[in-house]
Amino acid sequence: MTALAAAADIDTASSLTVIVNKTRPFDPVDYAAPDLRPVKVAYANPPTMRSEAATAVEKMFAAFTAETGLAMQSQSAYRSYTVQKSVYAGWVASRGQASADQTSARAGFSEHQTGLAIDISAKPATCTLAQCFADTPQGEWLAANSWKYGFVLRFPDGMTSVTGYEFEPWHYRYIGVALAADYHASGATTLEQYFGLPPAPDYLK
Repeated sequence: MTALAAAADIDTASSLTVIVNKTRPFDPVDYAAPDLRPVKVAYANPPTMRSEAATAVEKMFAAFTAETGLAMQSQSAYRSYTVQKSVYAGWVASRGQASADQTSARAGFSEHQTGLAIDISAKPATCTLAQCFADTPQGEWLAANSWKYGFVLRFPDGMTSVTGYEFEPWHYRYIGVALAADYHASGATTLEQYFGLPPAPDYLK
């Protein structure tokens, strides 16, 4: 573990580096993120995030467009405990609980509840919330450059046994520029590995 990783607060719900996964729920479970504000980017659904993360998203989207001439949009960002409860219930109803648990987090266990996570899609929409997003110009650019703006790909390909979720090339988590650069340099592929945490493939019984 790097010195920066060792010094990070991964337990306090309001920390920019809090780690939430299937074995690490929020405390309190219905935690509501502070300092939320609208994210001033194109969107499919109006996004709000914590202020520092929102500013980073705006810079990242602007840089992508400046470099490529293309556009991205926010698909989903902050979700409250109540909203996540409804989203998860919808997945369970359509796919069953076992399948839903690899796609959507239960309320109180969702990164979206941190106010630091964002689902990104192409604009115009293509491969939205689908694994083929990884092969779009937007997906490829994010995978290569998001760390420069403080973001990491949270659920990478082939790491379901660690993260508990299917590959989600659209889901990015803000941890701050310095830590994201350290994460990138470390060669870690999941935040669990980077912070020396055990795999979290399933909810605790």
